[in-house]
Amino acid sequence: MKARKINQAKAWLICCEKSQTVDSDSSDPETEDRKADSKTQDKLKNETRSEMENGTKNKVESKVENQVNQTQSEVNDETQKNIKNEAKNELEHSINKPDNKTKVKVEVRMQGDIENKLENQMDEVKNEEASGVDCDEAENKMLKKFVDQDRSEINSEAQSKVETNSNVEDEIKLQPKQADQDYMYDLLVIGGGSGGLAAAKEAVNLGAKVAVLDYVSPSPIGTTWGLGGTCVNVGCIPKKLMHQAALLGEAIHEAATFGWQLDPKAIKINWEALRTAVQNHIKSVNWVTRVELRTKKVEYLNLLGHFKDEHTVIGVSKKGEEKILTAKNILIAVGGRPRYPDIPGAVEYGITSDDIFSLERAPGKTLVVGAGYIGLECAGFLNGLGYEATLMVRSIVLRGFDRQMSEHIAEEMQQRGVRFVYEAKVKKIVKQEDGRLLTDWVDKDGEIHQDVYDTVLFAIGRRSLTQELKPENAGLKLVPETGKIDAVNEQTNVPNIYAVGDVLHKKPELTPVAIHAGKLLARRLYGNSTEKMDYANVATTVFSPLEYGCVGLSEEAAINLHGEDEIEIFHAYYKPTEFFVPQKNVDRCYVKVVALRHGDERVLGMHFVGPNAGEVIQGFAAAIKCGLTIPKLKSTVGIHPTVAEEFTRIFITKRSGMDPKPQSCCS
Repeated sequence: MKARKINQAKAWLICCEKSQTVDSDSSDPETEDRKADSKTQDKLKNETRSEMENGTKNKVESKVENQVNQTQSEVNDETQKNIKNEAKNELEHSINKPDNKTKVKVEVRMQGDIENKLENQMDEVKNEEASGVDCDEAENKMLKKFVDQDRSEINSEAQSKVETNSNVEDEIKLQPKQADQDYMYDLLVIGGGSGGLAAAKEAVNLGAKVAVLDYVSPSPIGTTWGLGGTCVNVGCIPKKLMHQAALLGEAIHEAATFGWQLDPKAIKINWEALRTAVQNHIKSVNWVTRVELRTKKVEYLNLLGHFKDEHTVIGVSKKGEEKILTAKNILIAVGGRPRYPDIPGAVEYGITSDDIFSLERAPGKTLVVGAGYIGLECAGFLNGLGYEATLMVRSIVLRGFDRQMSEHIAEEMQQRGVRFVYEAKVKKIVKQEDGRLLTDWVDKDGEIHQDVYDTVLFAIGRRSLTQELKPENAGLKLVPETGKIDAVNEQTNVPNIYAVGDVLHKKPELTPVAIHAGKLLARRLYGNSTEKMDYANVATTVFSPLEYGCVGLSEEAAINLHGEDEIEIFHAYYKPTEFFVPQKNVDRCYVKVVALRHGDERVLGMHFVGPNAGEVIQGFAAAIKCGLTIPKLKSTVGIHPTVAEEFTRIFITKRSGMDPKPQSCCS
C-alpha cells in the first residue's frame, strides 16, 4: 500500500513539474529555439545526466516518500482518491497534449527532415535507373530503405530534439493507429486505384486504421505497372499526354501559316522518346503515391486479395504466400480490365489500352477495334502522331453519348485521315513471318476481307474484376449480366462491404467520380458526415483530336424523359479565331444546349466540340449544378475572343429552322 501511494504521489509531483515546464516553454518556443545553439543543448543534456548520476533521482524519491508519509497522516480516503484521479489526469495532459505551438514546431522539423531525405533518395533511384536497374526494383529498394532505415533515424533525431524541450518528450512517436479491437483494420481497401486511394487517405485522416491491397496481374503480352490504378498508369494520364503530343504536331504544321519557317520533312515523332517521357512521369507518380501512403500511415500491401468471409480477406503474394487480413469495413475498388474478343489470335497477338502506352516499338499501321471513347481517343492520337489508323465500328460510335455529337466527332476524325469501317467484325488474326498481322474481318453483308497491320488494338469494352474476389464467400451479390455491384450509396447487400469506382452498376466510369465517392464514403464512415454522392450532371470529355465535352442530358435522353414538345435545342457552329489563319473548315466546331421549353427554361445538358473542351465544359458543369437557365445563360457576358463565349451567344433553335453557321467571327 505504501509503495502504491509513493508511485501515485511521484506521478503527481512529476506532472506538476512537467506542467510548469510546458507553461514556461509554450510562450514562444521558436524564439527559445533560435537562442539555443547546438553547444548549449549538449551542455544542458550533460548537466541533466550529471545531476541524475549524482543522486538527484534519489533526492526526488526521498522527497516523494516524505510527502507520502505526510499525506498519510493528513488525508482521508476521499482525499487519496482525489489525488489519484488528479495525478492520472495531469499525467495524461502533460504527456499526451503539449501546447500546439511546440507540437507544430516539431512536426515542421520532422517534415523538413523527411523532405530532405526524399530528395536524396530520389537521386539514388535515378542513378540506379540510369545504370540499367529495373525501375520497379529500384523503387521497391528505395522504399524499403526509406521505411526500414530512415524511420528509425528520423525517430531518433526527433526524440533528441524533443529531449531538449521536455514538454513534448512523448509526443513524437511514429506509432500506427489502433483499429477496432476485434479486427486488424478499421477499413481494408481492395484496389489501389483513384477511388480506393482517395477513400483510404480520407479515412486515415479521420482517425481510422487503414490498409490498401493492390496487385496488378500482367497483361497477355506481359505489361504491368505500379500503384495508382488505371487512370495513372494506362488511362487518363498517359492518354492525355499522347493526345497533347498529337496536338503539338498539328500546331507545328500550322505554324508556317503564322510565319514560322519550318522544314515539313523534319517534323516527325520519335516514339521511343515519347514513350520514355510518358513512362517516366507515370513511375514518378507511382513512387510519390507509395511515399504518401507511408507518410499518412496507410499500410500498403502488394497482395492479390479475395474474400474468406464478410470481414476477412486472404491476400496472396507473387510467390503464392497467403496472409489473413480482417477489417470492420471492406471497400471494393478493383476497377476493371480490357476485354478480348473470342477469336483466334486475339489474345496471342493483339494488344489493348493496357499495352499501347508502354509499347517498346512504334505501333505503325494500326487497327483499332471498338468505337467507344477509348477506341476513338487511341485512333485519334495515333493518327495525330503520324501512324495510319483504322477504326472498326461494330454498330455505333460513342454509345451512351449524344448521337448528333458522336457522329460529328466521327466525321471530323475522318476528315483528318482516320479510316472508319462500319458494321464490321474481326474474325481471325495470324502473325506473318515478317511479324505483321494478317487480319480477317467480315462486313455487314458477310463478305470476308483481309488487311495487314503492324498492331491490332482491342477497345471493345472492359470487364469488372469482381469475380476474382470470390464474392460468394462474403455473400456479396453481383449483377449477372455485367459482374458489377448494384450498391446503394456505395453500400453493397453486405452491410460492412462497400464499393466505389468502375465496379458499380450503372454509374459513371470516371476517375473524378470514384475519387469523390470514395472521400464522401470515408467521411460518412469515420467523420460523422451525412453527405452522399450525387451521380447526376457529371461532366466528361472525349479527348478526340477535336475534343468533345458534355454535361447533363443528351438530346435523346431529354426527349425521352420530358417529351419532344417540352424540349428546346439551341445550337450553333463556330470558328475559333485561331482557325482563320490556317483556314480550317467552319463546320468543325459545334455547340448545343438542351433545355426545357417552358417554365424557367432550365438547362438540362450542354455539349461542346472544339479546342480545350474539357476546360470549357468544367465551368458550365458548376453552372448547371446551380440551376442554370436559358435567360441566365443569355444574360452572361462572354470573354472575347474565346471559344467558351459561344455558349453565351447561342440563340438559334433547331425548331426555328435558321442556319446555325456563323456569318463572321463576331456574328
